[in-house]
Amino acid sequence: MEKHTKRPASIKRRSIDKKIAIASGVAIAVTLSGSVIAIAQTGAGGSEERPQAAAGTPTPPSIPGNFVPGPESMASPPPVTSPNRKPPSNPFSTGRERPAPNDPDLRGDKRGAKPKMPKAKGLPGFKPADSGAKITKLEKVGASLYDVTIATPALGTEVKTRVLFPKSWKSKTTKTWPVVYAFHGGNNRYTSWTKDSNIRQVAAGHDVMVVMPEGGWNGSYTNWWNDGKGGIPQWENFHIKEVIPLMERNFHAGSSRAAIGLSSGGQGAITYAQRYRGLFKYAASYSGALNITAPGMPTVFMQLNAAAGDDIWGDPVRDRANWKAHDATVMVSRLKGVGVYVSSGDGRVGPYDDPDMEPLHAGRVGEQFSGYMATRFVNAAKQAGVPITANLYGPGTHKWAYWKRELVRSWPAITAAIGATKVGVRDSE
Repeated sequence: MEKHTKRPASIKRRSIDKKIAIASGVAIAVTLSGSVIAIAQTGAGGSEERPQAAAGTPTPPSIPGNFVPGPESMASPPPVTSPNRKPPSNPFSTGRERPAPNDPDLRGDKRGAKPKMPKAKGLPGFKPADSGAKITKLEKVGASLYDVTIATPALGTEVKTRVLFPKSWKSKTTKTWPVVYAFHGGNNRYTSWTKDSNIRQVAAGHDVMVVMPEGGWNGSYTNWWNDGKGGIPQWENFHIKEVIPLMERNFHAGSSRAAIGLSSGGQGAITYAQRYRGLFKYAASYSGALNITAPGMPTVFMQLNAAAGDDIWGDPVRDRANWKAHDATVMVSRLKGVGVYVSSGDGRVGPYDDPDMEPLHAGRVGEQFSGYMATRFVNAAKQAGVPITANLYGPGTHKWAYWKRELVRSWPAITAAIGATKVGVRDSE
């Protein structure tokens, strides 16, 4: 994998980038009241004239790199103007969780610290990851559902990963199972997929494991920049170099993997597939942040991530190379050979929304941004000749009702790519 070091840009480049950033900020005219700040890590954008697909429609066809959104699709960030009345406080969320007390994203005193194994005793009989990360607790929380506590040097603390096992799973076997790694959205936790979605019902029809790691309250599925020093939190290292090996060494997780995610988790699913080519056979993003360097978006993310400052990806001008190194649209050519599903609404009121939803409701604003970025990602895939499946379904906001529908639509392609057989159908073994 490429290393992206902090390099001073030329005076000319900095001047151009600053003008772009300033112009984009003016063009967006986003009023970040308390309600809109709750969009943090939610994605962004808007495609204007895509027809609404009915909830019962079949999965959209694969697109051989030639999908072009409608002629009125936005080529610039959607303008957001202040309404006459104040929007309701904190109307947007990807769930109802609260951050963990030890969430490394919120521990400013630990940010940038050298990765260090927390003091914790590993469970006997469980193998550690190469980093030293180890399993310290295993708790059954439902039928075939377990919470795995992991002591991780990448985060400097203990965090949990939820694992859904297929009914056929056995501890004493040499068999491995295909795996779907499911990443949650911002301002949520590892419990999100089983509390907020239909993942258990959807997965029940296939012989597949589903692994749902903690991704942090504001983690962004990256090793934080921290002024170029790196250090804690290292979410990418945790997911790729600790969670995956721990699952494979201790729970018979196989090497046939897919990554899926919503909102910031959608960004994580796609960029992990790009940054670790060959690791995942399929990647799916539902309303993901897929073009963080698109005109206007750095300004948006810097405001939404104000509490973290520029610690996540760095300064969008000075550290532009690192932003690009985590931008799914910039890296779209790296998806050749990977199955890809991308979906998003455009922020207009859709079939699962209150028809009286205010224009500045954060769920509408967040989906305008995600649709904007998704449109640019799909166009970039077309230009790069990367086949993808895209469903830019028009009316719809940033909420689970749409993501559950998109999970159902994308699931057949996901399971086919990783060779997950249907329950009751014997596999090749």
